Amino acid sequence: MLVDALIFAKWIIPVEPEGRVYENHAVVINKGKILELLPTAAAKSKYRARESTSLDGHALIPGLINAHTHAAMSLLKGLADDLSLMDWLTNHIWPAEAKWVAPAFVEAGTRLAIAEMIRGGTTCFNDMYFFPDRTAEVAIEAGIRASIGLIVIDFPTAWAKDTQEYFEKGEKVHDKYRHSPLIRTTFAPHAPYTVSDAPLKKIVVLAEELDVPVHMHVHENAQEVSQGCEQYGKTPLERLHEMGLLTQRLLAVHMTQLDEKAIELVARYKVNVIHCPESNLKLASGFCPVHALQQAGVNVALGTDGSASNNDLDMIGEMRTAALIGKGVSGDSRAVPAMTALKMATINAARALDMDRSIGSLTPGKEADVVAIDLGQIETMPLYDPVSQIVYAAGRHQVTDVWIAGKQLLKARELLSIDIHQLEQSAVVWQDRIKSENK
Repeated sequence: MLVDALIFAKWIIPVEPEGRVYENHAVVINKGKILELLPTAAAKSKYRARESTSLDGHALIPGLINAHTHAAMSLLKGLADDLSLMDWLTNHIWPAEAKWVAPAFVEAGTRLAIAEMIRGGTTCFNDMYFFPDRTAEVAIEAGIRASIGLIVIDFPTAWAKDTQEYFEKGEKVHDKYRHSPLIRTTFAPHAPYTVSDAPLKKIVVLAEELDVPVHMHVHENAQEVSQGCEQYGKTPLERLHEMGLLTQRLLAVHMTQLDEKAIELVARYKVNVIHCPESNLKLASGFCPVHALQQAGVNVALGTDGSASNNDLDMIGEMRTAALIGKGVSGDSRAVPAMTALKMATINAARALDMDRSIGSLTPGKEADVVAIDLGQIETMPLYDPVSQIVYAAGRHQVTDVWIAGKQLLKARELLSIDIHQLEQSAVVWQDRIKSENK
């Protein structure tokens, strides 16, 4: 039988079924989807391929899903470091955004972010930023999957002058991309402290009508919680609960300030938690109790946050950090094992985005989003367990090949859908422009 592609590898880690590792197997791809996983000899006997790739020292994993990004903020990477969250936001990031955010800024920053993500094995990202239509177009141009946030915030920005315009423009973006094979949409109210009750109540209704998730920063740090209690007489999480926002649709990002009552509430309503360990560390926001959440049955996924507060979009690094912090915070070395960290970056994120029927694992019938990691390098030798080596030892430079919907976007470390030389020139132009105005 003739198929589009065969990828042969030393190991295949499908994520589903959990804990399974196939040695000397092949992924069969046809019409953008995974047709079958089978031993190398059987694949060669059963199939002929238009394109065949042999990766003898590599592991194949599902494409990594970055469940929380602000992609365009890659142009602000390193602009304001070593600050507290509110100082960072109010005195540095928001003023810079007020000056620079426009379609050209979003396009250039998103393109830079996507190139970094593809080279690190990310095949889908969940974004929250202004001019989401521009983010979507750049993603389509590059061939990457994206969940595009329809941002809502109380104050005017370059994208919209008031909440009514945020909703009007957001619904137009949703309608434009509702049939795109690469683009999904979510409502993205920024945070409880920047979005008032009326727009949040409207989002509850519209999210149900449009059948989309809701993506929001929640309980990011102690100041947010205390401020919410002073203003509303309740925690931000309790306020969201009263308005009906605590559902399986909600992707609650950060969640560093949780007691047992809050964890029980999140578990009861099947809220998805998006853990951003490195951003939380850098801004000293606190620690998400990942192990306690998982023990309560909560779906926890991984995100990097934006490059302005991380300062990278490295999901392999994020997995390692999540696994190590999970152990340290819980006081249990068995917490967040390597396989759990990999699930947080793949199938858990797909579930949070309601995309697990199509991505998140190397399962026949799903989209062929595949990442090859070269484990035959000294950094990952000797090798006893490929999952352990990916999470605890590998670096993103070991990602050699990436396919999305069966289309190869990275081949032997070379980007195929983005001109890296033009990208580098663009980054320098924006660097010089922003730096000259920021003196």
